[in-house]
Amino acid sequence: MDTRFDVLGIGNALVDVIAQVDDAFLTGHGLVKGSMALLDAGRALVLRDDMGPAVERSGGSAANTLAGVASLGGRGAFIGSVGDDRLGKVFADDIRSVGVEFHSGPTPAQAPTGCCLVAVTPDAERTMSTLLGAAGELGPDDVDEHFVAAAAVTYLEGYLVEQRGAREAFYEAAAAAHRAGRKVALTLSDSMCVGRFRQEFLELVEGTADLLFSNEDELRLLYGTDDADRALAEAERRCSLVALTRGAAGSTVAAAGQRYEVPAVPVAAVVDTTGAGDLYAAGFLSGFTRDRDPATCGLLGAAAAAEVIAHLGARPETDLAALVAPLLE
Repeated sequence: MDTRFDVLGIGNALVDVIAQVDDAFLTGHGLVKGSMALLDAGRALVLRDDMGPAVERSGGSAANTLAGVASLGGRGAFIGSVGDDRLGKVFADDIRSVGVEFHSGPTPAQAPTGCCLVAVTPDAERTMSTLLGAAGELGPDDVDEHFVAAAAVTYLEGYLVEQRGAREAFYEAAAAAHRAGRKVALTLSDSMCVGRFRQEFLELVEGTADLLFSNEDELRLLYGTDDADRALAEAERRCSLVALTRGAAGSTVAAAGQRYEVPAVPVAAVVDTTGAGDLYAAGFLSGFTRDRDPATCGLLGAAAAAEVIAHLGARPETDLAALVAPLLE
């Protein structure tokens, strides 16, 4: 069967509210730097008021990845849930404007569109506090088997593992993808999520993932070891391809019994690390769906990540296809 999409993402449909803060802000609000925590509406309002001036931009981890895939010239689609409100329209318009197909309509529960409050400290680290709203309503009924079967890779956002309905949607989508002979990719997304739902992540890795994206902290937590290389070996036994990001040290790609060490792409100044992992996955999947070798896939991921950390916000601001063209010559 021919593919209509290179990558189909399933994730939280969120609007990011990004503000620059100091470390005292995190301490005062009991936030753990670099983590993602879920909020109720009351706490979200308090935190938003205290953040001060902020920028609103459509986000969500898998949605950011799909925006990156589109910027690289790929064909992308996204499944997520938004509310019937201003932010829901903003999200839908934004993702469609970059060329990503988005069919999901407003949730029947009429919950508000979710938002992610992103606090960026002077060291460019981002700490995220998320009000899921309508995004938390995503479930197996949102998965269209024909939509999934039309994509070369179905990409699952690890943040959704905290939601029972979304986990059911993941298994539904993975089964549909595999029935159609397609690949399934999973990103672990966040170390605190992995810590809270380790067993659920282990079951997903074991039962669904062909490709796995992770950073060192996430993978160590998943396999209960302080040794990232040992954790990588565990993941290799379960997934045909593993992309392990190591920050400024680059990434390690494990595939077909071999490991490829891929350097990071230098950045003049790191402004905001929000979306670094999302865009790494975008670059990597762009190469993977075009049959590039693992090292080249990793290099494309590194280039896309370097672009996004050089400015505020989690989506590319330049034409990534033009940016990476010299790497493919």
